[in-house]
Amino acid sequence: MSEPLIPQQLRSLIPLNALSDQQWRELRSQLVPQPLLAGQLLFRREDHARVTWYLLSGELLLRDADGVETRLEAGSEASCHPVSPTLPRLHEALALRDCSLLAIDSATLARQLTWGSTHQDLMLELSPDGDSEWLETLLASPLLARVPPANVRSMLERLRRVELPAGSQVMGEGETGDCCYFLQSGRAEVIRGAGSEQQLLAELEVGACFGEEALLGDCPRNASVTLLEDSVLQRLDREDFLELLKAPVVDEVSLGEAVRMLGSGGQWLDVRLQEEYERAHAPEALNMPLHLLRLKARLLNNGGTYLCYCDSGKRSASAVFMLSQLGFRAYALRDGLDALPALQRDALISETGAGYLARSGGRIERSR
Repeated sequence: MSEPLIPQQLRSLIPLNALSDQQWRELRSQLVPQPLLAGQLLFRREDHARVTWYLLSGELLLRDADGVETRLEAGSEASCHPVSPTLPRLHEALALRDCSLLAIDSATLARQLTWGSTHQDLMLELSPDGDSEWLETLLASPLLARVPPANVRSMLERLRRVELPAGSQVMGEGETGDCCYFLQSGRAEVIRGAGSEQQLLAELEVGACFGEEALLGDCPRNASVTLLEDSVLQRLDREDFLELLKAPVVDEVSLGEAVRMLGSGGQWLDVRLQEEYERAHAPEALNMPLHLLRLKARLLNNGGTYLCYCDSGKRSASAVFMLSQLGFRAYALRDGLDALPALQRDALISETGAGYLARSGGRIERSR
């Protein structure tokens, strides 16, 4: 079996190039090249498999419903993007030469892109406070992957600072789990059992979370945690933790409803990466990538209506939640571009290139 590829070998692939090192590690098991021999089919037209394919080497023939054929060669600009990403597939894909391909679970990729944008947005806003190391580690933790991206800011706002001296037992084995903690500074040890049966399970460093298993499983603590140094903790109560695991409700619209809103002065907002936007976007759509949206929102018209879209609908849902918190009227295209029939999708994202710029107060002009 082939060894997994390393991120440096994949940095030209869009939008994979936006992922963090932690996200690359999470994808490691999926980064193994898959062979496709000359003459073999990769997928048929109308295929619904939620897999994002990239061509790493070789050449594919893409044939659409009208019989129009396109050659896709590895190393070309087009091969930096997913192969026929719309579902159901618009093309049949056949190997003209022996190929090597990368297959990424589309749902995992969509979640990582949304979370990555949220992470960047929070770090841009909060890192000037000067205490960013623990926050950086916290945001990269597996626990935070369970929290819907739109809720992460609320979670940080609900944390309560606790200062304790070395030797303090923060939680005891067998206790009821009423909260979890994040270690902002200091060190702690995790111990299970007592007396001669005592086992040291782990030492916790800055950014670590502990106590969450009792909350997720609604069970007693399975270990004790004692501080090895004077420490600063951030406490999150059980009720807040469980509430923040629920995805927030955002306003969504169908394409037909969005078109009616456009006729009444609505504005498309493409919240994907710039490279994705330039490949194809809606007419007169503004590009405000999710991770920059909070910074760029000051350019929007407070009285305007904004219609956000992305491929899967996840990034646009987070964008709508963020804009709503900032006082804007915003809606997400339900389930994203990938849920649209092929003809509707092609008609909607029909422009290519750099597109449009937002100026203060919501004024829009064509970029040069």
